[in-house]
Amino acid sequence: MKRYLPIALPILILIGMVFFYLNADTHQKPFKTLPILGNHRIDSVEVNGKKQLDTVYHTVTNFAFTNQDGELVTKNAVAGKIYVCDYFFTTCKSICPVMSKQLDRVYKAYEKNDKVMILSHTVDPETDTPAQLKEYASQFKADNKKWIFLTGEKPALYEMARKSYLLNAEEGNGGEEDFIHTQNFALVDGKGRIRGFYDGTKTNEVDLLITDIGFLLKESELVQ
Repeated sequence: MKRYLPIALPILILIGMVFFYLNADTHQKPFKTLPILGNHRIDSVEVNGKKQLDTVYHTVTNFAFTNQDGELVTKNAVAGKIYVCDYFFTTCKSICPVMSKQLDRVYKAYEKNDKVMILSHTVDPETDTPAQLKEYASQFKADNKKWIFLTGEKPALYEMARKSYLLNAEEGNGGEEDFIHTQNFALVDGKGRIRGFYDGTKTNEVDLLITDIGFLLKESELVQ
């Protein structure tokens, strides 16, 4: 028996470690940490009389747009929420219907979770009035407080797409000849930081988005 002990002991220890890992309280930490995207800077701040370095990340700026019910919506509506942002237009016959159907999957995956929202912005506010958006939204039968369709002044909508959500790198001022047509979704955390981009026309990318929202929810539980 003794001659087998040097072999058996490491095996028993390994089995014990595997058992401990599998039964550990893994919900205490997220399985994946998503990056924080966009430019950031390092500031010097004073804490208790001592200077410390603090990283300041890119965040979504305030906004004021009109939803499908004709109500004003500002950044306060998504304060502390995890949300997905996209840009589309209701008369689009190419990628937009595909994107909206994929967003419907995201909505249904987190329909019962009040910490998750969707903001769909029009790129054609002249056509997409609140009434037009409401008709478009009706096909998804979504809660209008969780999946919000937004219209407003074109320059403000386009500036948000480019400067806040980083969904378009082309120069433009939202003028008559300016047009944004992107298939990408942006994932924003409860602090207004961009945490991921996903191709809204691809099922596997949206599968990843749905999974990543789950990671952000776990992350938000840890910092509470």
